[in-house]
Amino acid sequence: MPELPEVEVVRAGLEPALVGARIDSVQVFDPRSLKRHDARRGDFVGMLQGATVLSAERRGKFMWFPLGSGDALVTHLGMSGQVLLRDLDAAPDRHLRIQYVITHPEHGQLVVNFVDQRIFGSMAVDELVEQPSGLVPSQAAHIALDPLNPFFDDELFITRLRKKSTGVKRALLDQTLISGVGNIYADESLWAAKIHGEKPSDTLSKAKARELLEAVRAILTKALGEGGTSFDEQYVNVNGESGYFSHSLNAYGQQGKPCPRCGTPIRRVTFMNRGSHFCPKCQRVA
Repeated sequence: MPELPEVEVVRAGLEPALVGARIDSVQVFDPRSLKRHDARRGDFVGMLQGATVLSAERRGKFMWFPLGSGDALVTHLGMSGQVLLRDLDAAPDRHLRIQYVITHPEHGQLVVNFVDQRIFGSMAVDELVEQPSGLVPSQAAHIALDPLNPFFDDELFITRLRKKSTGVKRALLDQTLISGVGNIYADESLWAAKIHGEKPSDTLSKAKARELLEAVRAILTKALGEGGTSFDEQYVNVNGESGYFSHSLNAYGQQGKPCPRCGTPIRRVTFMNRGSHFCPKCQRVA
């Protein structure tokens, strides 16, 4: 599942091509990719054709592109969604669900392909609502800021985290508390901070909670610099290239391998239909 680094890499790759561009035409090849679009507000294609893209934004796993009309084109990659930039004469991509032809004042005409093998991702035209951090699509308004956002409130996060009675990892995956972390980056951050994922959040000291937040921020920043984490061909950037943060993982997916810090074999346990990876010596519940 793409998380903050992967989605941000895609957003940043699309920004120079889309911002300032006019959407000339839109083709929807699979209506299932419009499951988050509210047709009562208008026809998806009709709301986009002729519109100009003003900027490229992101919160958590959502990307959106504010339009001159006042609405925004919202994109959610789901588990296997890709947004690929192509030349006009490029061969069609497999699993193509939605296609745009755009004209940019500097780059000319380009094709934007939304490709999604499993069809868990989607696109929609949504209204923007006002929040203290700025305008966000209504369908993303409930999601908390991520720790790389300049409006993220460290003290508020630490206070709310220490009031939760759930395990720390479950809290990190709570999108109403903090966004963009995800399973991989939660495991890596907890390993870096030497915290077991099942440790109750309300037993963390302020200093330890702050150390965890710093680890989350450092891990996300490093992953972003390395283009995200790719284990297969389903996550790629706008040019179809994979990230390489998977080579920097210390805990996630490393079960049976020695902990880089103490040498104890990394352990994997089932967690929320997924897996948690940790060092049983460095990360103890008590």
